[in-house]
Amino acid sequence: MSRIKDWKLEDLNKEQLDIYNEIVNGPRGSVAGPIKIWLNNPKFAKHAQKVGKYIRYESNLPTRLSELAIITTGRCWSSEFEWGHHAPLAEEAGIHIDNIKKIADARRPLFEKSDEQVVFDFSVECNLLKSVSDEIYDQAIDLLGQSSVIDLVGTCGYYNLISMTINIFKISMEGNKWVLPKINDFTGMI
Repeated sequence: MSRIKDWKLEDLNKEQLDIYNEIVNGPRGSVAGPIKIWLNNPKFAKHAQKVGKYIRYESNLPTRLSELAIITTGRCWSSEFEWGHHAPLAEEAGIHIDNIKKIADARRPLFEKSDEQVVFDFSVECNLLKSVSDEIYDQAIDLLGQSSVIDLVGTCGYYNLISMTINIFKISMEGNKWVLPKINDFTGMI
């Protein structure tokens, strides 16, 4: 972390340590990346990590679709850390590697599964156009249902926060084999 000095466990005050322990004893199992930054502001960390816990582990979206929305958002932000962490999870959850590679190259994949296509298209429009067309919205509602679409918006929003934190505080992922190519034009994703 080049913009904020890294801390050691013994440096944490009681409030920070309580949040740290809640995270390491929960489904994440560790404190890394943006959450490590957030612990420098424990009130923010306390609330943001709870939203993240819901988005990541309790959402109505199946893991496969959640990870697809996460890597799509991470790609739109060129967030190396997030991509390096979630691209393998997306593959593990069932997103075909060829589609992951196309997303890495900022190209629109054509998915075999209609729910994957709509999650990708929705996530791209949400992130790049800052809105979603009626056509994509209606497809998402029809395929996923209202609660899942709300969770999809929440996933894109939360991972915007994650990616923004990563990029602004210059969090790197050492040894990341899932490197993103440098791209300035994302219109190929739409």
